Amino acid sequence: MREKEAIGRDNLRELSNLGAFTQYEFDAFDHTVQGTSEAYDVALRFAQNPDGWLFFHGPCGVGKTHLAVAIARHALEHQQVSVLFQVVPDLLDQLRATFDPAHGVAYDERFEQIRDAGLLILDDLGTENTTPWAREKLYQIFNHRYNEGSPTVITSNQELRMIDERVASRILDTRLTTVIEVDAEDFRRRGRPDYVRGRRR
Repeated sequence: MREKEAIGRDNLRELSNLGAFTQYEFDAFDHTVQGTSEAYDVALRFAQNPDGWLFFHGPCGVGKTHLAVAIARHALEHQQVSVLFQVVPDLLDQLRATFDPAHGVAYDERFEQIRDAGLLILDDLGTENTTPWAREKLYQIFNHRYNEGSPTVITSNQELRMIDERVASRILDTRLTTVIEVDAEDFRRRGRPDYVRGRRR
């Protein structure tokens, strides 16, 4: 049983592709920037004890993904829990790929891996192609984890009206979710004379 769990954790680690975010650690996050200190503090506490849901909401470039990846890295290093980090459109692409018999992983197996991850971190919710199939798969994942109270981190820069109402309702349930509005400057555009803080895409 322990061997199977270890294999499952390794599979999720591979799917997470955290090697693409080597610089996204807590120590590398500048929480002295106005509007980021609360998000940093909450993220660090959550990483130390993943419990409930954490929702980072705010414009592009304010550090939401950085904190989400830092949580994943910290949990992998310090917690005995399976962790999956996925950008939402990529997650849906991976599910679609399992319909191809040559893919090597059956749909049911991959869906169960995602749904039942010890800690699931979903980045950029709302940027996916909103087909009926995509909406239903995301709803099933969120609904299962909501009912189970499974530790989950979500980031989004989208207006909540753009997110499936069934999913948004669960995310905004304050009995389960800590909602953090990150209102800071876009680190990619700080210092540009034409930049207006908080401008959304």
